Amino acid sequence: MPDQSLSSWKDTLIDYVRSGEPDLTNRQMALLMLVYLDPGPHTVRGLARALNVSKPVVTRALNRLGTLGYLRRQRDDTDKRNIFVARTAEGAEFLAEFGHFLAGDAIGQPVARRANA
Repeated sequence: MPDQSLSSWKDTLIDYVRSGEPDLTNRQMALLMLVYLDPGPHTVRGLARALNVSKPVVTRALNRLGTLGYLRRQRDDTDKRNIFVARTAEGAEFLAEFGHFLAGDAIGQPVARRANA
């Protein structure tokens, strides 16, 4: 039943907002999940194509995710013109935490607070 799915998603989002984790846009979250859940290597061009958005849109999302430490840019050693989008430990931990929210598991202390503790 759609109402039950929406209610479950609403509860998940409320728990997530209350957690103190950084607010990510749907675009940022989709980009993060593409990099972590789909095999790489990942490039801005490839990610833009996968999301059906422009490269500047992906670049802006990467800037935010990079600031949070969830993704990083890495220059291709064989062709310095290419930039790969790489995973980080912080990003993996964030997605694991988000997975707990999706499963309905309340986690007492957000990742960002645990890292600063």
